[in-house]
Amino acid sequence: MLHEVSFPSYNKRDEVQGWIYVPAARPKGIVQIIHGFGEHSRRYLHMISKFMDAGFIVAADDHVGHGKTAMVSGVWGDWGDAGFHTMMEDEHTLKELVCEKYPNLPYFLFGHSMGSFIARDYAAKYGDELAGVTICGTTGSFRGAAETALLLKKAMDDGLGTDSNPEFTGALMGWMCERCDDVTIGNEWICSDPYVQRDHAEDPFDAFTRPTSNRSMYDFTQMMLSIEGTQWAEKVPTSLAFYNIGGDQDPVGEYGKGIYEVSNWLCETGHEVTTRVYSGYRHEIHNYSDIKDEVEDGILQFMLAAVPS
Repeated sequence: MLHEVSFPSYNKRDEVQGWIYVPAARPKGIVQIIHGFGEHSRRYLHMISKFMDAGFIVAADDHVGHGKTAMVSGVWGDWGDAGFHTMMEDEHTLKELVCEKYPNLPYFLFGHSMGSFIARDYAAKYGDELAGVTICGTTGSFRGAAETALLLKKAMDDGLGTDSNPEFTGALMGWMCERCDDVTIGNEWICSDPYVQRDHAEDPFDAFTRPTSNRSMYDFTQMMLSIEGTQWAEKVPTSLAFYNIGGDQDPVGEYGKGIYEVSNWLCETGHEVTTRVYSGYRHEIHNYSDIKDEVEDGILQFMLAAVPS
């Protein structure tokens, strides 16, 4: 069964477009998939099917400025003027809609890349509503975020918030193909599979080729800076378990260093965290044909361990 839903965004401008996928079985729990920067939730269809086959209801939406939400609003690459918590609050609204239809089930988050930042922000405010969180392709201290934030703030103060300046995107993310050979598209850092690269670049629901406004890039930096250090982890309930996964050739996680940074912040504040780093793989470990089933099985094992028998 599939429910298509829409709801007003926290930014008071957009109608967020979402989906609730329901297996033809008694559900064991619910998992909400939170997609990353510049993509959309249907890039996770393999994962959605795998989770449904295991008995989980799956919820997902397309963020403001992304995917079908942007197609409906006509606004790509701009997240509104309500600040960097916008997407996190939208994910909480979706969670409330899902729980109205399917109450009293263990609720999990899976967030990839920016989606993992959103999930970490969510856990700091609403973590007591969750049974577990998987963060995939996450960041520790993101290289250049603080410095680029200062440049973006000046641009906003100069009245250029709704403009899009490529030099800011370059300053924040232009280095991410530094370990990739034969760079022709610019997204090679996500996965070494050229078919995944082309699928991502040519997908009409992806925002990869569309500019992002200065104020949204600023919000992106603030999102990353807000989830740094033990000061973030201390806001998360210690009863909430994390599964932290990524590839050791992922620049977002500083090639493994940032992944362990996050796990150490959680461990230092008394949290249960399981960490798994896949050697030789880039950002989208769930899109490598040779390991995606293994990646998804690991997430399922983490969630099933928290589901009452």
